[in-house]
This record gives sequence, structure tokens and C-alpha cells, in this order.
Amino acid sequence: QVQLVESGGGLVQAGDSLRLSCVASGRTLSDYAMGWFRQAPGKEREFVAAINWSGGNRYYTDSVKGRFTISRDNAGKTVYLQMYSLKPEDTAVYYCAADRQSGSMWYKGTYYGMEFRGKGTLVTVSS
Repeated sequence: QVQLVESGGGLVQAGDSLRLSCVASGRTLSDYAMGWFRQAPGKEREFVAAINWSGGNRYYTDSVKGRFTISRDNAGKTVYLQMYSLKPEDTAVYYCAADRQSGSMWYKGTYYGMEFRGKGTLVTVSS
């Protein structure tokens, strides 16, 4: 079995940066894409970013393009979300996920459809 554990959330001011990490424990996630969803207060959980196993293909929701960068370590067990120029509307619980489906399709799916899911880390951006 695989466990995903997120870290790095916190309280920051608008315009600040923050880096989230997600570490996968258990078996190797070969051929799995990894990525992030988020859920803001009162809103549905939404796709944020994903990266395929090779690390060469990355996908983002429009609202974070140019501000967030997703990356993966060489072992493929840790995925990062570097967030720049944070806005109050980025306030949410951020959830890590892993799935065999290509990251290019994650925007169509839901967090609950991902094979492995983390428990989330809270990011609060004050204005």
C-alpha cells in the first residue's frame, strides 16, 4: 500500500511564496503521475497541478499557471508544489494524489478518483 503525506502548508501574506511537499511511502510509484488538488472553504475540490512519472510533462489549472511549479524528485517518491505570488483565493487545503492516469487527464477527473490520496495541508493567504 502507498501512503501520501503532505507538508509545508502555513499562513502567509499575499505575494509570498510557499513550497508544499508530498512524500510517498510504501512501494515505488513507477508509471504513476503525482499531483495536487485543493479545496477552498465552501467550494468543491479542484485540480491544481500534475506531473507524469518521467517528470517531463507538467499540467496546471489556468488559475495557477505562471505562479505555481510542480516538480518531482529523481526517485519519483516526492512531489513538490512551489507557489509564488500567492493570492487570498489560493487559500485552501491542498491534497496530494497519485494515479496511473496521465497527468494530462487529471483536470477531467476528481480527487476521489485518484488511486492514492493524501490527507491534506492547509494553506492560508492573508490579504
